Amino acid sequence: MTLFCIVSTPQWSHASPSPNDAFRDIRKIATEHGIEQQEIVNIGGVPQWISIRARDRSAPILLVVHGGPGFTLSAVSDYYMRDWEEFFTVVQWDQRGAGKSYRREDRQSLAATLTIDRLVRDTEELIELVGKRFKRDRVFLLAHSFGTILGVKVAQRRPDLLYAYVGMGQFVDAARSEALGYEATLADARAERNTEAISQLEAIAPFPDATHPERNLQNLAVERRWLAHYGGYFKAGGAGRHHAVAQLSPTYTAADLQARQEAHDFILQSMWGELGGVDLNNDIQFDVPVIIMQGRHDRGTSSVLVKEWHDALKVPYKKLIWFEESSHMVYEEEPGKLLVALVNEVLPLARPR
Repeated sequence: MTLFCIVSTPQWSHASPSPNDAFRDIRKIATEHGIEQQEIVNIGGVPQWISIRARDRSAPILLVVHGGPGFTLSAVSDYYMRDWEEFFTVVQWDQRGAGKSYRREDRQSLAATLTIDRLVRDTEELIELVGKRFKRDRVFLLAHSFGTILGVKVAQRRPDLLYAYVGMGQFVDAARSEALGYEATLADARAERNTEAISQLEAIAPFPDATHPERNLQNLAVERRWLAHYGGYFKAGGAGRHHAVAQLSPTYTAADLQARQEAHDFILQSMWGELGGVDLNNDIQFDVPVIIMQGRHDRGTSSVLVKEWHDALKVPYKKLIWFEESSHMVYEEEPGKLLVALVNEVLPLARPR
């Protein structure tokens, strides 16, 4: 899952200008029928931030449901996803309590509402809101990592709202995925005779721990460190360039990025217990097309399990597109191929029913 990218965000000095000042105009859309707006909307009784951008506002709506939980994509969308706006009306959404929707003073009241069911209902409300505004009956729902849990639930509950469901880094089974990722990472460490990795990984065994689930969150940072090192998030290993790119965002200030990390940690703490028990193996019946875009080497959301789940799907149309040079972060590792897949495989599904 982006699950659960526990990485400290580098900080800019408030005494010097932020590099994003130089790129403030990079997001400007000057086409006659274009749209670019950011706003706070009320969803489920909570103020939440959205961005709507397109070179032509008549283009089909593509709602991006980020992972984490709490790991927003809007901070890097200008770099990795800008070209999507030439073909879709792209809606970026910082989910309740995440990113630019985070309000430190609301943490206590918000914590009890951070449930999968509530976020699913938020997603449905947002689709209805933008559908009414643009006079559209349906949208595309593109979800990443943790967001795919929400996407699957919405696709099953409200197929009337969607042209298709698109999953990237598709979540299937928390316990099995975590176990497979841990086992593969430990095997790599042993093969490389990496004594530091072996020692740390063996010290947190069993992972995940079904008997003492509280240990799983405590040990998550250790497991994620080595899973990333051995290519579980990025094929080349490591943590990629997400945070460096985010610091150039014309949307997020340095203070926004600090709050974003704080929000991510808060949401992860609030939701981890529920996430550890989620299993979508029986969620295989859909009344809308399902397209999965999966990194072949993904261990964050096991590609092995994704193949099994996709094979079992009972849908009017399905397709599994493999990204051979990617692990979990397809949008960062193969952005060009992802754009081509969206245009060739997803966009044609925007037809009346």
